[in-house]
Amino acid sequence: MKDLIQIAGIIDAEEAKLVMASGAQYLGFPLRLPVHKEDLTEEQAIEVIKTIMPPFQGVLITYEHTAEDIISFCRKLHVTIVQLHGDITATELQRIKTTAPDIEIIKSLVITGSNTAELESLVNTTAPWVDVYITDTFDPATGASGATGKTHDWSISKHLIEISPKPVIIAGGLNAYNVKDAILANRPAGVDVHTGIEGPDGRKDPDLLMKFVSEANEGFRLINQM
Repeated sequence: MKDLIQIAGIIDAEEAKLVMASGAQYLGFPLRLPVHKEDLTEEQAIEVIKTIMPPFQGVLITYEHTAEDIISFCRKLHVTIVQLHGDITATELQRIKTTAPDIEIIKSLVITGSNTAELESLVNTTAPWVDVYITDTFDPATGASGATGKTHDWSISKHLIEISPKPVIIAGGLNAYNVKDAILANRPAGVDVHTGIEGPDGRKDPDLLMKFVSEANEGFRLINQM
């Protein structure tokens, strides 16, 4: 994985088409969430995912934490990439890989500001069963560990990128105006945005989307020249 751009919180087929036109490779669908309200139903997500054609891919974003439920959910949506934000054990991750080796696992590293050692341990114990990590920001006000619109200390993301044997995507408060700086500061494998490019109506703003992708690509271009 290199120079990946993921746009999360796809609402419908029209928005999926817009995101694919921007060139972002991964389209994320947050479902079965303990805090946030889903943008669409599981049945609606299935229909939207049917419109996503290679090289673009749909990504299930969920807090499910057992191998059985995660595999079943991926099969229901017809996706082979899952981003896990819940507390899941290394044993369950291993079960996913053993039972469904075609499923690519993106595991969240949710940064609170004081849990760096805990995240280091998480990487050390789960890396054999994880394909990619994604950093994100915890919001103590809501208990949300994703789609918070809040940034975190990027030096923590940078440290996790440096120690991780697997690629790391960065997320958490990214938008069209800070994504290039975030890439230059962290040198990640990819970036993810959800609320940072949305308008007041909750839909992706076309101008902010295109600017985000353009700025991200410029950031990746610059670090690849270093």
